Amino acid sequence: MFKTTKRLLVASTASLTLMASSAWADGLISIIVNDPSNPYWYTEGQVAKQTAEDMGYDANVAAHKGDTNTESKLIDTAITNRAKAIILDPANADGSIGAVRKAIAANIPVIIINAELNQSGLAKAQLVSNNAQGAALGAMQWVDAVGDSGDYVELFGAPSDNNAATRSNGFETVLTQYPDLNKVAQEVANWDRTQGYNKMQSILQANPNIKGVISGNDEMALGAIAALKEAGKLDQVKVGGFDGSPDAANAILDGEMEYTVLQPVAIFAAAAIRQADSFIKTGKTGVDTEKQLFDCYLITKDNIANYTTAFTLSEY
Repeated sequence: MFKTTKRLLVASTASLTLMASSAWADGLISIIVNDPSNPYWYTEGQVAKQTAEDMGYDANVAAHKGDTNTESKLIDTAITNRAKAIILDPANADGSIGAVRKAIAANIPVIIINAELNQSGLAKAQLVSNNAQGAALGAMQWVDAVGDSGDYVELFGAPSDNNAATRSNGFETVLTQYPDLNKVAQEVANWDRTQGYNKMQSILQANPNIKGVISGNDEMALGAIAALKEAGKLDQVKVGGFDGSPDAANAILDGEMEYTVLQPVAIFAAAAIRQADSFIKTGKTGVDTEKQLFDCYLITKDNIANYTTAFTLSEY
């Protein structure tokens, strides 16, 4: 049902933006994401691009893949191309600050999306998922699935992305309320499916009797599911994810994943473009605060029918 992410994305972007003529292009908006091979970041970039084009801008999408040097060069290119604004999913909460300063020095407004900068007052806005709220939501659902006792493991995202720590802390806030739940391993898998698979294989060798896996994103969770299936243990272990990707939705439908926490990336990627447009035209984003949190939503077998397009629940 959700196998073709790009086809779903077309429907998602169409529903999020009003079609308009691009004949009166207002200049270039440069969009810089992490790695579009991940469906979350692919959606982020394409929704932003489509929204910008529908509003009359030229737009391009580039990827730094977590490398701050590449990110810095992409900012240089945006400056050379005289971009009207830059939409940036930063590579590093601290390491991206210098690149953002370069853009600001060139009088190009920067809107941050998805991952925060560890400095306020630079970007015109920072639009991110409410990761603490989403993590608590997922952890409570995870306890419902796993129970209040037993051994479990956590897969942790990229340490350079403060979303990883925020989600982990959110999990911890809930799970430490259950003293008979025992975290026997926490492994960094950098948001990556292959690393999730490899880490899960190693974890199982040392901890063959775990009851659950709580993961900082869907890709790591899906890698863990593959390793658990290969080991013949998936029916004994409950797995929870975070992102709301089409592959996670399929895993829920197949009974392989208990839930995923949907980040409303399609919503805030479009909102970032609208705020950039407002700033270009008026000098203000139209929103009172720099940091803006977008609440996450829980997806389970009970509401999976409402997941009709990529990273979108139809009821919201």
